Amino acid sequence: MPKLIRLYVTHVLIGFALSALFTGLLLWLNVANLWSLVSRSDMGLVAVGMLWFTNGIVFAGVQFGWAVMNMAETPKGPRRGTPITPTLQAVPAVALKSKTKR
Repeated sequence: MPKLIRLYVTHVLIGFALSALFTGLLLWLNVANLWSLVSRSDMGLVAVGMLWFTNGIVFAGVQFGWAVMNMAETPKGPRRGTPITPTLQAVPAVALKSKTKR
């Protein structure tokens, strides 16, 4: 398997595991009376599955983005990288007289 695909799959699985932990904590802490709603409904398992899956998509995206951004090399040198613009220098501007009458 290519390294990039392995990186993606690994971090997506980590994101979904974090989503499972987050969903479990939401239910355990009974945030917004969620556990009571889920346990008393016949569609509660479907609701928990949807909550886990949608949070999993978000957590997986964030986890993979963090992994990719973490791969960047740190800049070397005293200024830690190249400045965006060179140093500012004053440029003389010539003001022309207007030919309109007042």
